[in-house]
Amino acid sequence: MTNQIKDLHDRDFNLWTEQMAIAIENQDLKTMDWANLLDEIQDMGASQKRALRSYYYRLVEHVLKLRDWQVERERNQAKWRVEILNFRREIQDILEDSPSLKKYLKENHVAWFNKATDGIGKSRLFLVEDLTPIPLDKMLDDDFFG
Repeated sequence: MTNQIKDLHDRDFNLWTEQMAIAIENQDLKTMDWANLLDEIQDMGASQKRALRSYYYRLVEHVLKLRDWQVERERNQAKWRVEILNFRREIQDILEDSPSLKKYLKENHVAWFNKATDGIGKSRLFLVEDLTPIPLDKMLDDDFFG
């Protein structure tokens, strides 16, 4: 591999990906930028995990808003319901693209729920009346809103 290809990763990422695709297609092992390619592949997996976690946090937040934030509920409940459905859709899309992340979600949803409720509590936006984690199957059920 030439230093020119390796340097391209930092100078023009899109061109670097095009060059890597050509090298893979041609099975040109000498041109491959293995170190950066490995970093990018690992980052893609980490990025999906971050997105899944973020959407789950937002889902918990909105379910709890709908359930516990009585002062704002009347005015915002329709918007919160739409957001809940959108977050569920994003989570489902991620899980359809990467079914192996279902296990990751199952293993982490209680901890994420607790972090989300802790964040709400620290913000003092509203009082979460029941800190018991909502089961994952309910959180992902389009008919459940709290």
